[in-house]
Amino acid sequence: MDIDRRAFLASVGGLAVVERLDPEARAEALEHYMMHKLDAEAGGGLILDGEAQLAGSPPDATIRRGAGGLFAPQGPPGNRRMPQLAPMSDKPTLVEFFEKRFAPANHVLQSATRALKTGMSEEIVLACLLHDVVLNLVKVDHGWWGAQMIEPYVPEKVSWAIRYHQALRFYPDPANGYEYPELYNQIFGKDYVPQPHIKAAYEYARNHKWYIEARMVTVNDLYAFDPNAKVSLDPFTDIIGRHFKSPKEGLGNDNSPSAHMWRTLANPDQPL
Repeated sequence: MDIDRRAFLASVGGLAVVERLDPEARAEALEHYMMHKLDAEAGGGLILDGEAQLAGSPPDATIRRGAGGLFAPQGPPGNRRMPQLAPMSDKPTLVEFFEKRFAPANHVLQSATRALKTGMSEEIVLACLLHDVVLNLVKVDHGWWGAQMIEPYVPEKVSWAIRYHQALRFYPDPANGYEYPELYNQIFGKDYVPQPHIKAAYEYARNHKWYIEARMVTVNDLYAFDPNAKVSLDPFTDIIGRHFKSPKEGLGNDNSPSAHMWRTLANPDQPL
């Protein structure tokens, strides 16, 4: 994906705002910009223009930049609107969440498609499919939030890979097909320094038995921003059926440790 540096800086409120953000927040802003741009170009979403103007901390901010996609008005200045949401069924499934809350989900579908085509295990494919869906709920520390949201329902290595993919993005591993993103150098300069908790997470993950699972999520994450790609959830329904333990009560109704997160996605307009 081609990124216009001026357009990106404008989307987060200008250079002055970017310079006030710490390195992790800058990288997160870039990835979120790319995902919104991808969905917009695919015809299924809107770019969040001026996102950091609302969040980079000006006194007149109306939302904070860490708010998930379902909670932030979308569209160009002067024409922002809340996403229109279809009602969920009484017993919603993961597929229904993809259709009604995560759509168009172009980036994660591209990521999972690439993993599938390159012969990754079904656990890695599922991790790629789910690695960023939590951004509809919250953007801050999305690796940790995302892992927590899905871990009652997936094999442990799937949630583990999602938790640590966030940290691994900032550390190259050429032997496993991951180079440091040149786009990071272009946008943030060559002096980028990850935050201490990111470094600590990387060092822990690098020596873990499931390191390769998290690394493959980053590999398939980096190359999943093709605005011309045609993707669908259909190739993944069997994988979901085999590896995602959908509760009989429906996601959000099963009293799991993360059921409240699914309920929030299902009903983001409830005030209490």
